[in-house]
Amino acid sequence: MFMTTGGLNRTHAIQGILTATASTMLRSEKPDEFSLFDGLFEEVKQQLMKQAQENQADGLIEVRFNTEVVRMNVAPKFLVVHGYGTAVRFPDVKKTE
Repeated sequence: MFMTTGGLNRTHAIQGILTATASTMLRSEKPDEFSLFDGLFEEVKQQLMKQAQENQADGLIEVRFNTEVVRMNVAPKFLVVHGYGTAVRFPDVKKTE
């Protein structure tokens, strides 16, 4: 299983587009703790890989991530990471003898 932000220069079949989201709430005593994004990226990557395996894909290409800081009027801020990519599968190669 592999994941890349680029394309693939090899014959492949598209299995589908996969998406994942992870979020966390910033505590009021540390309202600018943006280092929490690191863990969210890892969580989203793991979710995407799990979905790809469930779809019997060989890997993910063109993976992209979006980050967002959501502010609510009465609630604290939330950090959100969205990830998406294209699940691909390599065709079976038949050997000729």
